[in-house]
Amino acid sequence: MIEYDIFDLGDFILQSRCTLKKGRLAFKTYGKLNSAGDNVIVYPTSFGSSHVNNEPMIGEDKALDPSKYFIIIPNLLGNGLSSSPSNSPKPQDRSGFPKLTYYDVVVGQHRLLTEHFGIKRVKLVCGGSMAAQQVFHWGALYPEMVERIAPWCGSAKTSVHNFVFLEGIKAALKSDSSWDNGWYGRPPHKGLRAMSRVYAGWGPSQEFYRDRIYLQNGFATIEEYISREWESRFVHVDANDLLSMISTWQNGDISDNHIFQGDIEAALSSIKAKGLLMPSQTDQYFPKEDSENEVLFMSNVELRVIPSKWGHLAGVPGRNPVDTRFIDSALKELLAY
Repeated sequence: MIEYDIFDLGDFILQSRCTLKKGRLAFKTYGKLNSAGDNVIVYPTSFGSSHVNNEPMIGEDKALDPSKYFIIIPNLLGNGLSSSPSNSPKPQDRSGFPKLTYYDVVVGQHRLLTEHFGIKRVKLVCGGSMAAQQVFHWGALYPEMVERIAPWCGSAKTSVHNFVFLEGIKAALKSDSSWDNGWYGRPPHKGLRAMSRVYAGWGPSQEFYRDRIYLQNGFATIEEYISREWESRFVHVDANDLLSMISTWQNGDISDNHIFQGDIEAALSSIKAKGLLMPSQTDQYFPKEDSENEVLFMSNVELRVIPSKWGHLAGVPGRNPVDTRFIDSALKELLAY
């Protein structure tokens, strides 16, 4: 069975003016588009994930109810299903893959909605982490189309500290002797494992480790947690795909385009959608302080902090049921407005 569909972007001109040859956008839908075309929810994917990872938030007992809404999950460009270094033909394979921005990503998704489905209005765009950064872009780039936004554990602009954190995991990955500047003949497993161990210090919070919450989730030791939860997640992912997504993440900025020309306050102020901005109380790289500043410029968006010790992982669908229920409850409230 085909697990997802493909929208043909064709030769897709990027923000850099490079052309992504034979661009492909992988997506999956849940539910049906109603006759009025007004029951659409867009729920993008995040770093190193696919539509499958979003599915714990979808169900008839949840806010994202496929019996009510037409839910579209577009897979992030670079994630291995949509056009990526690992699946693109030469000369755009591996290190030859062009650099992408969130602007490119969201313009491609907008084309999917308008050209493939004929959609003119979107009831909600939501998602966490890199998906949250896409949500901000949707709100700023298409303010007349998007009625509601719900970004969680993410920001409108990648902070300098966030950028530096990502430099650390990039350096660990590239330290493998088989890396070969991205033209490796075999996967750089040592580098991928090193990257995973660096990442393990950033995803959860200090409180998560201090209170040994990992022991409550079936891990007998910290070594077992790092190995099974972090190394096993990334060691089989294509290294160039990870670096492509990291590049998009590092350069995230809703104002970095011809519309706003670097004016982040103007970009935030352009968002007309009703919304909830939900940072995690203990997120180490998308801290709530950034969200507190951003919400000042969005007239219809409310700040609602997730009271979690799970750090950034509070926003991962299904990872911690308590945090997932918090987000789900907030989405129900927003959709009822």
